[in-house]
Amino acid sequence: MNRLSSLVVVLALAAIGTGLYLWLRPQPEPPTSVAESPPAAAESAEPPAPPPPEPEIQHPIEPPPAAETAEPPAAPDITVAMTGLLGRDAVLSFFNLDHFIQRAVATVDNLARPHAPPRVWPLNPTQGRFAVEGAAPGERIAAANYNRYRPFVAAVTAVGTDKAAALYKQLYPQFQKAYEDLGYPRGYFNDRLVAVIDTLLATPDPAEPVAVNLPEVKGPKELQRPWVSYEYSDPALESLTSGQKILLRMGPDNRRALKAKLADFRRHVTQSMTR
Repeated sequence: MNRLSSLVVVLALAAIGTGLYLWLRPQPEPPTSVAESPPAAAESAEPPAPPPPEPEIQHPIEPPPAAETAEPPAAPDITVAMTGLLGRDAVLSFFNLDHFIQRAVATVDNLARPHAPPRVWPLNPTQGRFAVEGAAPGERIAAANYNRYRPFVAAVTAVGTDKAAALYKQLYPQFQKAYEDLGYPRGYFNDRLVAVIDTLLATPDPAEPVAVNLPEVKGPKELQRPWVSYEYSDPALESLTSGQKILLRMGPDNRRALKAKLADFRRHVTQSMTR
């Protein structure tokens, strides 16, 4: 075999060997042509419920006009503010300024409910003792009892309503925060205040004297304050809210004066106070 023939044979054998190797070697798994898509999420039976709408504010309190300075004005000191509004003697006599904002908010909220615990009132206890006249079962609130409330009513009604409303507006962010902290994060305190004032203005004016039922006092010694609690004999009066029953206890003259003041204050906090 000449050299050329030998070369041809070698190339042929090489080609055959290469072909056999490619044919006999293990074949890789065929690649997937397209990545498999994840299964489609099952359609919800119902769309998610939308968030509850923000409650509509009925009586907004306008924020104070923006000051020209970059820093927001500091909140007034409550003792200084109340003293300037009512006078030092009246503040010391009638008001408990410890946590005054929180006390006022809680009490306002409670006045439209069956009970308003005195321990959270922003007021000091009224001087004197609850007085009745007559004997069981015909006790009545004594007319002398109403005199206990006259100094407080005189002090409150002497305050200019425009000044009181202006201070309320200035302190309103604190009132609103206290109301939210009380458990009403979506509530608006001024709306609650107006609703409570409306409840107080609806207090009836029963015929005088007002009959009450007092608890029986038992024991070897007379209690210092045996009539801390009592009930109105008329079921319709006993079913009133705590604030309405307080107004009844204060007597017709005091009640009329406070109602007039409350109505005037309501007008100031249900309209723009910008003059």
